[in-house]
Amino acid sequence: MLTLRHATPDDAPAIAAIWNPIIRDTVITFNPLERSAEEIAAMIAARQGAGRAFLVAEQDGTCLGFASYDQFRPGPGNARSMEHTINLAPEARGKGAGRALLAALEDHARAAGHHLMIAAITGSNAASIRFHEVLGYIHVGTMPQLGWKFGKYHDLVLMQKFLTPG
Repeated sequence: MLTLRHATPDDAPAIAAIWNPIIRDTVITFNPLERSAEEIAAMIAARQGAGRAFLVAEQDGTCLGFASYDQFRPGPGNARSMEHTINLAPEARGKGAGRALLAALEDHARAAGHHLMIAAITGSNAASIRFHEVLGYIHVGTMPQLGWKFGKYHDLVLMQKFLTPG
């Protein structure tokens, strides 16, 4: 049975084991630098310390994925606009873990008084774009050739969902 819970620093190695192949082998993220367990543990502490969620999905004690959110851009004018990150192990994709993680992030952000959740998706990641559309996110813009990875430029698609009425 799938379980969601708040991440702890002890989850950092399992999160790194999911995240680093995505960083290393795909354009899902434009960042080319793998993350150490120490960096991830610090990120968990920082986000949770700021009142943001950092969650893991696990089954039978195995981490299947993680999700988190943080402020979209710095400054008080953007304090209610959040951007999320969700990454799953390959064997967990298409089985509901992503939906459960995103719903939990949205609930957490809504309860914290945030108004908007943003998804920033590599333009070639059609599966993620469809995933977000199905869950009520709307396309609000494309930034052509924003990211550089593997010797070429990649578009960034921005999608958003209102968490509270405007």
